[in-house]
Amino acid sequence: MAGFTELIGQSVWDVHGIWVGHVVDIRAVKDRTGLQQSHRVYGLIVSARRAPVMLGMTHGRESWLSQLLGRLVYAGCKFVPWETVTEYGEGEVHIKAARKELSRV
Repeated sequence: MAGFTELIGQSVWDVHGIWVGHVVDIRAVKDRTGLQQSHRVYGLIVSARRAPVMLGMTHGRESWLSQLLGRLVYAGCKFVPWETVTEYGEGEVHIKAARKELSRV
């Protein structure tokens, strides 16, 4: 799997070859298998309007201002579940879902 930072900025294309946007953030969960802890990607946040500079911007903060900022920053973004990703690399991510089927963040 590509490193988290390698996915940021990659173009996302749907099953019909329609451009969805750029990866602007990654959603991951901790896997606690055995003695080691690792992270597993469960989705990508994709935006057609924003530059890929938002990684972690609103994570781990609980204030109302941070929540508002998060809603503004991610307005119009799409969530791409990791299980829909068919291939990635060389600046592109291809998914097996249609753009219109993706949920908004």
